[in-house]
Amino acid sequence: MAIDVSSLNEKQLKDLIRKARGRMKNMDKEKIAKVKGKVNAVLKAEGVTFAQIYGKKRGGKGKVAPKYRNPGGSETWSGRGKRPRWYVAALKAGKKEKDLLIK
Repeated sequence: MAIDVSSLNEKQLKDLIRKARGRMKNMDKEKIAKVKGKVNAVLKAEGVTFAQIYGKKRGGKGKVAPKYRNPGGSETWSGRGKRPRWYVAALKAGKKEKDLLIK
């Protein structure tokens, strides 16, 4: 089915592009599902698991022990990510980082 895009207006072209992108996403999902099915069938036929072949799933950083404690409460912070409000407020109030460290 050939579409003569030169005869389409802007709205029709945008709609066609949106539909084509959606179809591409669906095709990718279908392909991945098909490959997963084949891989699972081979693993099952051989009597092994994915984890046995490739090891445990890696990724993400595990939990980190808290490094700082809020002097006015029970809140803690590991030192990773955005600074909590209580931490910033304590620094503005004149505290130093070492004062907030968990000992």
